[in-house]
Formats: sequence, structure tokens, C-alpha cells
Amino acid sequence: MHRTSQSLVVSLMLLAAAAQAAEPLPSTERQKELVRFVRQECGFCHGLKLTGGLGTPLTPDALQDKDFDGLVGTILTGRPGTAMPGWQPFITEAEARWIVRNLQKGFPQ
Repeated sequence: MHRTSQSLVVSLMLLAAAAQAAEPLPSTERQKELVRFVRQECGFCHGLKLTGGLGTPLTPDALQDKDFDGLVGTILTGRPGTAMPGWQPFITEAEARWIVRNLQKGFPQ
């Protein structure tokens, strides 16, 4: 890889990291609501411990190779032809991103 290409790749990675770091987090109260939401609404299909049920597991191991933006899109718009609904009327994209980040590292109780 040429030095210019390497610099471009590094610059893009830094920009992506900065954009993620700059994303506002939900308030502490909203985070508590989102934890309840995921445990109750997602847990209905994915299991109360999010280890799977009717839906696939939502554990860090199960999600480690999944595309981050794809997971956010699934939360927001659902999966047509499956039981997975879109939750966009109830949560924002930033909140969906917060949920995915926390699912990937182990969701809070």
C-alpha cells in the first residue's frame, strides 16, 4: 500500500472515531428507559437474558462479527418478512446506536 493510501486510511479511521466520540449520549434517565425497553421489548423474542429465543441471541459473542450500521438499521426499520419490527417511532438513530454499542459489549441489567 502506498504511503498516501495508508495516510488516507488512517485519516478516515480517525474521522470515524471522532464522529462516534462526538455523538451525544442519551441522558442517564433515557438510558435507563432504553435498558428497560430492550430487556422487555427485545427480550420478548430474543429471551429475557438476550441469549436467544424466537429471535437470535443479542450477546456480545453473537454480535461481534455483525455490521454495526446494519444492526442499527435493523433496530430502526426491522426486518421485512420476519417478526422483527422497526422501532423508529420510539427510538432515535442515536439511541439505536447506543443500544448496539451496549449490546456488543454486554448489555446493562
